[in-house]
Amino acid sequence: MTTFTSTLPDQLLARLNEAAKGLSIPKNKIIEKALNIYLDQLNRAEYVRSYRQANEDADILTMAEEGMEDYLKQLD
Repeated sequence: MTTFTSTLPDQLLARLNEAAKGLSIPKNKIIEKALNIYLDQLNRAEYVRSYRQANEDADILTMAEEGMEDYLKQLD
């Protein structure tokens, strides 16, 4: 595990301290969990963005439709 040093606004650090005391867990564990959640949300947002972009791409839509036609033929 690597040590990471950062600065936080005083108000955010106070909230972190309160949460750590209230939950009886170390501050670094709260930060780790929050960062994982945030990074997962960023990945999901990128995934959604890529699908929206694909929805506007005529070539990708054509390939998807052709793929569905092939899939439906296999089901028959």
